[in-house]
Amino acid sequence: MKIPALPFTLTDWSHVQPTLHPGETGEARWRTFAMGDMRVRLVEYSAGYLADHWCDRGHVLYVLEGELHTELKDGRRFVLTPGMSYQVSDYGDAAHRSSTATGAKLFIVD
Repeated sequence: MKIPALPFTLTDWSHVQPTLHPGETGEARWRTFAMGDMRVRLVEYSAGYLADHWCDRGHVLYVLEGELHTELKDGRRFVLTPGMSYQVSDYGDAAHRSSTATGAKLFIVD
């Protein structure tokens, strides 16, 4: 049985136009690429950013730069630094929101 080839896409993120997403405080700049039902983002949070919502969507998130604070709706809190990641399902079992005092740059697949 031959496995079909998957689509291959090369992304030069410097050519992907950013979109601005205000937080409760600060802002996020997303560079987004979508292929089928997969979304890939390069996200930069400004210093002082706090998400304006609790997110139930599943992600694989990898910290490229800065320090990211992740709060789960059940009260748990985590600090991620460059080279760290988290993986969360989209079944609503780990609603989360992000913040950063210093700013952060992330690579996210959802």
